[in-house]
Order: sequence, then structure tokens, then C-alpha cells
Amino acid sequence: MHHIRDWILPVIDFFYPPFQRVFSRQTFRYAASGGGNVVLGFSVYSLSFECLFKGRVWDLGFYALQPHSAALFLSFCVTFPVGFFMAKYVVFSDSFLSGRVQLFRYFLICQFNLFLNWILLKIGVEYWEIDPLPAQLITIAFVVAVSYLAQRYFSFRSLGIKD
Repeated sequence: MHHIRDWILPVIDFFYPPFQRVFSRQTFRYAASGGGNVVLGFSVYSLSFECLFKGRVWDLGFYALQPHSAALFLSFCVTFPVGFFMAKYVVFSDSFLSGRVQLFRYFLICQFNLFLNWILLKIGVEYWEIDPLPAQLITIAFVVAVSYLAQRYFSFRSLGIKD
């Protein structure tokens, strides 16, 4: 894992100097790695919505998923492990918490974010009749802000912030 981190950090840090007056290094790393994960998640969401789920209701027996919800859950399955790796090894590597505690807390926050994303997406698509792709983009903007605060101060809490 550290070999991948050693490859990713110099790439992200290469782009940091123009932003150093605006962001701490850690915030910039969060924005870059989180932004990459958001792009990955939206790509999975878009492709799965358009190619795999569009026009199909996925009946799970206990609940029927609309296409936009099914695409959201598939996207989560891809972005969860990528996001945890990036948060643990690239952004918040100064955390004093054990990996198991970090994973559990990260999972809790991600579950909350997934639920928040799903509710907002459902409202946007099913009640306000916004197209699913723009609705997901709007939802992402809100969830990202909530996620940063929760991950920084709960999942990957540190004694001091390294920069």
C-alpha cells in the first residue's frame, strides 16, 4: 500500500504550490484525492445508470430500487474502498487511530453519506423531477462538504495536523 502512496503523493503535491496560500497541504490532498474519487464515482454512476440500470426497476424482494438508486449503490461499492485507501494513506496518514477503528468509522460516515445522497437524489429525481445525472451532481456537492468534516474530525482524527 505504501508503494502506491509513494507514487500518488508526489503527483498530487506537484500541483500544490499554486494553491498553498489558499489551502493547507492536507486540505489540498483531500480535495485532489476526494475529487478523483468523486469523478470515479460519478463515472460509475453515469455509465451504470445509462447502460445497465436505465429503464429497469431492480426488485430486491424487500425493496424495489429505481435505476438512479441502483446506480448510486453500485457507485458506492466502487468508491468506498478507493476512498478509504486515499483517506488513510494519502490524506490523513497522521492519524493515531488503528486501521480497524479508522475503517469502522470511515464505514459509518460513508453509510451516513450514502443515505444522505440517496435521500437527496430521491427527492431531486422523484419529487422535483430533475434528471438523475444533474440531480446526482447537485447532491454530490452537498455530501462532499459533510464528508470532509466527518472524516477529518471523526474517522481520521489526529493529535496535530501535519502539513
